[in-house]
Amino acid sequence: MSASDRRFELTILPNGIALVRLSADAELPRWATVGSFFSVTRTSDELSIACDARQVPSGVDAQTGWRVLKVEGPFASTEIGVLSALSGTLAEAKVSLVAISTFDTDYLLVSEKQLAAAIAALRSAGHRVQENAAAS
Repeated sequence: MSASDRRFELTILPNGIALVRLSADAELPRWATVGSFFSVTRTSDELSIACDARQVPSGVDAQTGWRVLKVEGPFASTEIGVLSALSGTLAEAKVSLVAISTFDTDYLLVSEKQLAAAIAALRSAGHRVQENAAAS
């Protein structure tokens, strides 16, 4: 079965997410690690954080209004085409995304405004989307 033929199960996480940009030398703020989902990436250019939007203090450079679709895994790190199958479906539906990969699976962040379109596109392609994840 090719990656494009594969069907996945996704779960929508309950809380809105913010994408935060801090300076490359900033310390990791405590508020960024509160909640059941957060991701931190440091590069020589920035400290980038995806975290619970309710935790971000005012005045911080952040984009709010993101939702998370968890691809139910785990997947082997050698598995090919998981992200491609899902991102291609969303691209065809004109839904932009931010992808975050972990050891076990992938997470797709989509704008709250595009969430319904993302769900419809994924379901139309044969993927299962569970909308009722428990709140954290």
